[in-house]
Amino acid sequence: MKRILLAALAIALPAAAQTYPAKPVRVIVPFAPGGPSDLLARTFGQKLAAMWGQPVVIDNRAGANGVLGTEAAAKSAPDGYTLSIGSNGTHGINASLYARLPYDTVKDFAPVTRLAQVPFLIVAHPSLPARTLKDLVQLARTRPGQVSCSSGGSPSQLAAELFKSMVRIDVLVVPYKGAAPAVTEVIGGQISMTFAGVALAMPHVRAGRLRGLAVTGLNRSPVAPEIPTVDEAAVPGFEVSTWYGLFAPAGTSAAIVDRINQAVVKSAQLEDVRARLTAQAFEPLADTPEQFAALVSTEIAKWAKVVKDSGARVE
Repeated sequence: MKRILLAALAIALPAAAQTYPAKPVRVIVPFAPGGPSDLLARTFGQKLAAMWGQPVVIDNRAGANGVLGTEAAAKSAPDGYTLSIGSNGTHGINASLYARLPYDTVKDFAPVTRLAQVPFLIVAHPSLPARTLKDLVQLARTRPGQVSCSSGGSPSQLAAELFKSMVRIDVLVVPYKGAAPAVTEVIGGQISMTFAGVALAMPHVRAGRLRGLAVTGLNRSPVAPEIPTVDEAAVPGFEVSTWYGLFAPAGTSAAIVDRINQAVVKSAQLEDVRARLTAQAFEPLADTPEQFAALVSTEIAKWAKVVKDSGARVE
């Protein structure tokens, strides 16, 4: 009898996955509407809804650096009908930035796949006597503590801290409530420089309001091919990109996770999806669940060191 039950379960799981989804799917976005996570959720959500013949509902739950929405996702039923968008902020940096989280970043989630990544663009006010990234490093060394850098959130703040530690400079990092005000302060000349999203910063660079010094990805951005990478310009091996991915609650069956993964990967290959993401400076990505899980573990370790060395902390 025991063998019959086990065999029945083995057959039932793939059958459940084959009929998935049989009702609307909710995607929790732990940030406000209009941001990168929201754009990705809605772009892929539209394609998945058309593919599956079921509505994909976007549920924005902003607050506490993504913790509130991520907690709601972690505590959802592991049936594939609640998914969430995560990033290297929610599933990398926060694990060390917060003394205590209401969930386990690794144990409470089943990674599905990354969706895209976007590097930062290091920009400076045009009046700053630094036309290249090497100039900026030299300026900071000759004026310790006098060069300021705004940050629009923990990813950009820690990207700046990582850069500081790798080139051994003393730069004052000033946190702001959002990327837009962080960039605005540099445009106004109140702050020397910042690590900004490429899509946000490039219009200001084109207009001459900011000077683009380097892209933080390993490859040049198709939106700004004339601007070198940090690796090329001054710091070999430096790479920081904000990635965004799709997660299911831990305990979701592997068959359903694989089915979602296949649908997302197929959507990412569509020309209109790639065109929309590229226009916003995103680099479309696709992982297996296993590859994505390995990346999350690597990111947690990487940012734990930066958080420890910088002394950053959110209680």
